[in-house]
Formats: sequence, structure tokens, C-alpha cells
Amino acid sequence: MTLEGAMPQNEEAPTAGCEAVRSGTSRLMEELVERENLKAALRRVCQNKGSPGIDGMTTEELLPYLREDWVRIRAELLAGTYRPQAVRRQEIPKRGGGKRTLGIPTVLDRFIQQAILQVLQPRFDPTFSEHSYGFRPGRSAKQAIAKAQRYIEEGRRGVVDVDLEKFFDRVNHDVLMGRLAKRIEDKRVLRLIRRYLETGVMANGVVIERHEGTPQGGPLSPLLANVLLDEVDKELEKRGHAFVRYADDCNVYVRSLEAGERVLVFLRKQYGRLRLRINEEKSGVARVIRREFLGIAFWRGAGGKLRRRVADKALEAMKNRVWEITGRSRGRSIRQVVEELSRYLVGWRAYFCMAETPLVFRHLDEWIRHRLRQIHLKHWKTAKRAYAEFRTRGASEELARRVGVRCQRWWYHSTHAVHVVLTKEYFDGLGVPRLAT
Repeated sequence: MTLEGAMPQNEEAPTAGCEAVRSGTSRLMEELVERENLKAALRRVCQNKGSPGIDGMTTEELLPYLREDWVRIRAELLAGTYRPQAVRRQEIPKRGGGKRTLGIPTVLDRFIQQAILQVLQPRFDPTFSEHSYGFRPGRSAKQAIAKAQRYIEEGRRGVVDVDLEKFFDRVNHDVLMGRLAKRIEDKRVLRLIRRYLETGVMANGVVIERHEGTPQGGPLSPLLANVLLDEVDKELEKRGHAFVRYADDCNVYVRSLEAGERVLVFLRKQYGRLRLRINEEKSGVARVIRREFLGIAFWRGAGGKLRRRVADKALEAMKNRVWEITGRSRGRSIRQVVEELSRYLVGWRAYFCMAETPLVFRHLDEWIRHRLRQIHLKHWKTAKRAYAEFRTRGASEELARRVGVRCQRWWYHSTHAVHVVLTKEYFDGLGVPRLAT
């Protein structure tokens, strides 16, 4: 998809005198609709792809649409009259289990939000706390976990684990806009952001009004979350606390549980000022080895060395997902199953490869191969077909007859006999990635 010609040239070329003004925040909307910013936003949205919003428009259809309608949309943005469409409600599984509700904007609104993000992030990000790692350029969850591990290795054996109750659903619009207004002078941009916050959610064909929250699913929401929560970060910094925050997950590392209790009281007050609530059931003060952070838990290995492992909830969620993909009754070929499974496992391994538990990964590999072997047995169905498949793959006549007689004992044979012919190398050939590398 070419981007050339997608955006009409700006009606007025910027002059040298205008650049000084645009370095501030009083004419952000003009900077937002500049050609190069829009081309970069369009490129990013098309690369990210994603599901259509309520209008059904895909990323492939966005470029032709902009060629026809961008002049009108640009005029509305500059006049401050543009109004976003409602977002589409969608639920996805969380890494640690459960469901997360997303609000999927239309591709046009994702494009405009991305343009806003590209203008605001370079101004806001350098001012954020060094302890914040979520949704920031050059920062990652792995870096956050590594920082947490260093704090623990320095002798901080306690952690204040804070979970905000439905954070993205509970963001107070007035509080957030108040923080933004301190740093953005352009009223048109402020008005547009508030409209994105207040845009309704379509569920079952009905648009539900929203008076609080910032829906996950748009490019702008992570930045807005960091703007709001940075205030608490700065208060923790003033008091010299060792902490790590990734989006709405915040862990403060302390040298005693008593100190942790005092920090938790302090955090309740700080989040209360932002009209946010701590989930008391999930939050608390504990020894670091009893808590997880971003799907990773810590344990003491040989000689007391601190090591990382996959947290129990994340491991359970992973096995549940593999179980769904490799279900015997889904009516798909083994290659179709492997294709979907491989996409999931590659992403899972890329994140959890930081865990220092090779034995756990080897056991997972064995379990996954057992799941795939029983799919083969299910496909073979009859004793005659199972016998023939085994003999074709080089099994002895005795083994082939034994499996054929009880071919419907899928799980039993997948763990006792089929591995002789459906080997590790066979699944490597199909493209099933190994977790233990």
C-alpha cells in the first residue's frame, strides 16, 4: 500500500516563524494535520492492521477513503468540530486468565488517535518517571521485570503489590482532562481528546454512553494512562521508594513488611486523589516470592540465587489456550491445528523465555506433543486405519496391532505408544516450535 498522494498538501506551507510557536502546545492541531505526521500515522495503522470498528471499514479501505474525504475531515479537525464514532466492544483473554474488554475504534479514529499520539508522546514521555515501563518507546515488560529483580537482589524482601480495580474502566474524565489542560494549550486538541473519552460503546447493536474510563484498544489510551498515573510515580520518587510500574501494575519493593503496610496506606490516599480504587482482594503486602509481576514470579535456586519462573496463573492460562487450540472435536486437519498453535507458542515463548525453568518448558513440550498425537489418533478413527498408519510410519506389526485394537484410547496411546512413530522430529517437521531451547 503506497502512502504517496494519500494526503492533500497543506494549504499553507509552514514558515520559519511558525516553528517557534509549534514547539509549544498552543497550535498542536496544526502540527497534528501536517502531511508527514499523517503519513507516519497512516503507515503505523496499516502495519498494525487490527479488526474493523462499528462501520466495518478495514485498514485496506482506509487509504481510498482518505483520498476522497480527508479535506473535509481536516477542516473539521482544525475547526474543532470533528466527532469520533462509537467504539466496538470486544473481549479477549488476559495473559493470566480471565477476560479483558476492549473498545475497538474505527480505523479512521485509530488513524486520528495515532496522529495525536505522535504529536503528544515526544512532549510527554521525557517527563515521565524512570520507574515507568509500560507503553513507552524503548521500554518493555522485560526491562520492568529485570528492574524488579535488581531491587530484590539488593535485599528488599517485601513487596507492595497494587492492583487497581478496573483501571481503564474507572478513569475519571475530569481528573484526566485537568492534568492534560496543565500541559496542552490548544483547546481543540483537548476537546477532541475528551470526545474520544466520552465516545459510546456499541454492544449488541446498542450504543452505551460512557461517563468514565478510557477504552483499551485505541492508540491513545496507554499514553493517557501514563499521564494520569505519573502523578503517583512522582510522589513515590519524592519519598525515595524502589518501585516499578507497567501501565496500571505497580510494585513497590521494601525491606520489611511493616514498611510495606505504611506504603500501602500512602498509595490508597494517592490513588484516591485521582478517584481510582485499589482492588483490596488482589493487592497486599507480602514476601516477594509469594507474588508475581507481569506473569513472572521469583524463586530461590541453588545457593539462594534469585531466579525467574512463569507465574502459576500465566501457566494455567497458557495450558487452557493450548487445550482450546488442540481440541479433538474442532474438525480441523493437523496442519491447521499446528498453524494456529505455532502462532500462539512463538509469541508466548518470546515473552516467557526470560523464565529460568527449562524443566518446566520440557514438560510443556511433551504435553503439547501428546495433545497433537491424540488428534492424529482421532483422525485415524478405525482400528484398520490406525494399524495402516502405524505400519506406514515404520512401527512393528505387534505395536500397530496393539494400538489398532484400542485405537480410541486417544490419551493413553498418545503418552504410551504413538510417540514411537510420531516423534519429536516429526512435529519439528510440521513446524511446532519447542519451548525448551
